[in-house]
Amino acid sequence: MGSTAGLSKSRIMSGLQCEKKLWLETHRKDLLKHSARTEAVFAKGFRVGEMACREFPDGVMMPDDLREALVRTQAALAQKIPIFEATFQHEGVLVRIDILEPDGDGWVLNEVKASTSVKDVHVPDCAIQAWLLEQAGVTVTRVNLMHVDNSFVYPGNGDYRGLFIRADLTEAVRELLPQVPKWVSRLRSVLGDECPEIDIGDQCTSPYDCAFRTLCAPPGPEYPVGILYRGGKRVQELIDAGYIDLTDVPRELLRGEMHVHQWEASRSGDPYIGEGAIRSIGSLGFPRYYLDFETAAPAVPIWAGTRPYQAIPFQWSIHAEHEDARTEHFECLVTDGSDPRRVFAERMIEALGNAGAILTYSAYEKRIINELITVLPDLAAPLEAIKARLFDLLPLTREHYYHPNMKGSFSIKAVLPTIAPEMNYADLDDVSDGGAAEAAFLEIVDARCPPERKQILETALLRYCRMDTEALLKLANFFNRSEVRG
Repeated sequence: MGSTAGLSKSRIMSGLQCEKKLWLETHRKDLLKHSARTEAVFAKGFRVGEMACREFPDGVMMPDDLREALVRTQAALAQKIPIFEATFQHEGVLVRIDILEPDGDGWVLNEVKASTSVKDVHVPDCAIQAWLLEQAGVTVTRVNLMHVDNSFVYPGNGDYRGLFIRADLTEAVRELLPQVPKWVSRLRSVLGDECPEIDIGDQCTSPYDCAFRTLCAPPGPEYPVGILYRGGKRVQELIDAGYIDLTDVPRELLRGEMHVHQWEASRSGDPYIGEGAIRSIGSLGFPRYYLDFETAAPAVPIWAGTRPYQAIPFQWSIHAEHEDARTEHFECLVTDGSDPRRVFAERMIEALGNAGAILTYSAYEKRIINELITVLPDLAAPLEAIKARLFDLLPLTREHYYHPNMKGSFSIKAVLPTIAPEMNYADLDDVSDGGAAEAAFLEIVDARCPPERKQILETALLRYCRMDTEALLKLANFFNRSEVRG
């Protein structure tokens, strides 16, 4: 099979992770579909890149068009000015350098990452770029990795001085340079051949999750042993002993009640419901409140006093349930661009009143409330009172409920279809998980977001968060109505 496909830095990095990944990215782009969470990561990386360019006020950005970028890069080199997305090509290998900075008779290669530290994978990433620059006749005097300093506290007023740490990778990169042409030669041959046959392995998730992973997974049993919750070494021991299907595992080889419940439910097809869940929910009394938060952790802090990747709550949904079976819904979404935390907290305090259990599905809400107490000390008393009323449904569910269709997952998205099949997160548009919710919020508060797009995203956010608390209400009522099984 012949191939005229070229190599780029990103494709070489894919090939170093897995040659099959490289082949599919090149020849079967139609199969590539990024998750909302991955798209959110891309958006954060783009924002970090924008901020890094601000540190070079005399720099010039190269155009998206590759042919034009190649020509204009050469012109900028002659002017000895910082170049953003400097573009070079050598024997079919293309690279775009984040920031190329003049340094006497040579140039500093600045690679920008949204991470908060240097990772092993960053060295070959930079080595590929440095090698191609040398082939193009550009002298590289230093190689920096510009990464986010997560101890940076944004003072406000657009002052982002100190956001980045510049780590010198020059020596590590130079040691690796002789390997780069070998990688290029090998990966060219991969692209010119049939799709490699490579088994599922560690390379599917390291150093990055592979978007093609599901294509490579061999067909297996409906209930593989890997679904044992937090099975860890025990799962590997069972696989090593020849067990692939959980229903084939002898009961005496299972450890812990949860694994036994999973095993029994998978074999029988019937859910396990323990009386502990029924008793616990029945003891809560009324009113009951069902609470869910959405947060955003921007890589580049937006509000004064916040740090990179600090979780900022911007939305909540509350379903209130009364003894007469009447329910009410309250919601809060702060999208005016101001720091949302005070409005978020004050409206939540008002909606939750002074009495009644507050049901959540993680300890995350408690953590966020603790952070709100720190930054809003005048609201500490009512927030502490709310925290004292929290009741986490997740550990209760893990201990006392399992349906075979959950396939080892206790996320609310896995549990909900087993108790309320009429509700489906897949029916949601634009926002259907936490990653998409964060991305939608960050898009909304960007001044460049058009009003019509903002309205669409706000509607989607409200619908998504409301479904989360309705799901908790359904779960609690399911336990209330259930009989012990299992």
